[in-house]
Amino acid sequence: MIARHGDSPLLSRSVVVNGFAFLSGVTPKDRSGGVREQTLDVLAQIDANLAEAGTDRSKIVNVNIWLSDISTFAEMNDAWLSWIDSDALPARATVEAKLARDDILVEIMVCAAL
Repeated sequence: MIARHGDSPLLSRSVVVNGFAFLSGVTPKDRSGGVREQTLDVLAQIDANLAEAGTDRSKIVNVNIWLSDISTFAEMNDAWLSWIDSDALPARATVEAKLARDDILVEIMVCAAL
């Protein structure tokens, strides 16, 4: 069975199937701050999306992070390290990319076990 959460005309916020929750890329709601503030905003949304899917950050297995400017990598990592459980570190990739809007500095997509 496949469960979809937060359907919109373009995508589902998350899809749960075969013991995993796949979250769509999450961008900040508040785009007024720098990459640290935007990352914390995104991570709070991810917590809520994971809870809606029936899991939590301790079960994240894979993360993809896109930064509009790779020079902000350390700033993003500062926020990441304040949030992630150091005993449950997922596999992760971080790359620089042109994001959907100029005021979006970070986008994060996760996959978690249930």
